[in-house]
Amino acid sequence: MFKKIFGRLLGETHVATPPRPTHPPAPAAESPAAARAPSAQQTETAATYLCREPILGEDQRIVAYLFALQEAAHHNIRHSSRRLRHLYTEILIGHLLDARIDRLLGQRLACIEIPDSFLTHPLLDQLPAHQIMLLLAPPLSDAGSLAPEALQAALRQRQADGFRIGLPDPLVIEEYGAALPLAEFIALQAPTLYPNHCTRLRQLQLEQGSTARWFVRDLPALEDFRFAHKMGAALFHGAFVTSREEWGKHEPGPDTLRITTLIAKLRADGETREIANLLKQDAALSLRLLRYVNSAAYQPQEPVTSIEHALLMFGRERLYRWLILLACAPDANNGRTSAALEIALVRARMLELLGTEKAPGQSESLFLVGLLSLADIVLQVPLAKAIAPLSLADEVRAALLDHSGPYRPFLDLTIACEHGFREPERLQQAAERCGISPEEATDSHLAALQWAMEVHG
Repeated sequence: MFKKIFGRLLGETHVATPPRPTHPPAPAAESPAAARAPSAQQTETAATYLCREPILGEDQRIVAYLFALQEAAHHNIRHSSRRLRHLYTEILIGHLLDARIDRLLGQRLACIEIPDSFLTHPLLDQLPAHQIMLLLAPPLSDAGSLAPEALQAALRQRQADGFRIGLPDPLVIEEYGAALPLAEFIALQAPTLYPNHCTRLRQLQLEQGSTARWFVRDLPALEDFRFAHKMGAALFHGAFVTSREEWGKHEPGPDTLRITTLIAKLRADGETREIANLLKQDAALSLRLLRYVNSAAYQPQEPVTSIEHALLMFGRERLYRWLILLACAPDANNGRTSAALEIALVRARMLELLGTEKAPGQSESLFLVGLLSLADIVLQVPLAKAIAPLSLADEVRAALLDHSGPYRPFLDLTIACEHGFREPERLQQAAERCGISPEEATDSHLAALQWAMEVHG
């Protein structure tokens, strides 16, 4: 995994931001043009943009992403006619296709919420079925809902196509109860996750012959995740992914301390001989450096056999980025730190892209701001302690610790993109401070996600 990350981060060719194609046309009978709502609603739909939030498995590694339009649009879906709900679903799927969702996800799933009547919509056929979880939205009370027999037939067909099926909590949404045996996942809301509720749901599943796993949404903190895990849930979603803990008593491990000593010496313009001697004191680190410099990714013209030669070939700036990444490398046994690193890589790449457009010459510093923004979660030490040995520029340090300086608005924007689904006003304001639109910001965010997926795997 880290071989790919090193290659991408050390100056090799970056993944270009893909051009944004036009949405694939929906079938004539269901096209947005045919389903246009009144003018106010048209304005709302025109301003939609795609948001995503990670879904973690039992090991706290990212296994899927929940995709949705921003909350304002999502709210309109829930409080609108069936025609408008279909329109928004078409727009959501159009955005996913634009983002080349089949390439974006890798081995992970995309979870999208759809109305039951959309199960028969031909636009679903354009999605990579084996990568998609279709989560049924709460039903509308109008005449367009599928009858129980038709619903089950549609679900069976979509399962045969390769889609994963998720149903809302049948103890809360009783209308889909007959379809429970067909569900692979049951979506539960964190506030309803009481022991008595869990016991009743298990009993209902036994009675219905359901083996569906629980997908718990909107978990705010780590203790909520731990409780949901104890209750038997399999998938987890919410702000707990990047929530902080009290790490005051923790200290960086010896490997991190050795690496940060090297970083400090580099930033202090230490002599090459001093740096080489420090590297030689860590045999494993020296071996990793020699292996990388001699790898196909780096392509030396002749074998590099000494640390001194490697330093000359590598260059100080590349060595600095390499060491920063090593210092932030997560514990292989801790899934949450791996998830945090992936989110940090998305932030770093998005900041780099924004810097190219809005802060020429500052892309490298902005990249570091994003990469180090979750260093405390990755290393499980307080952030100030995590970055103290890194000899960072004052502007980088101010953005991370003091929430100030010229880089902080860009970091705020990347964080706002992570919460754009629920806090569109925050995203709107953050984008305005950086001089771009929310749509441009979320496009950069998705491009950064694609890059991070390719390097993090």
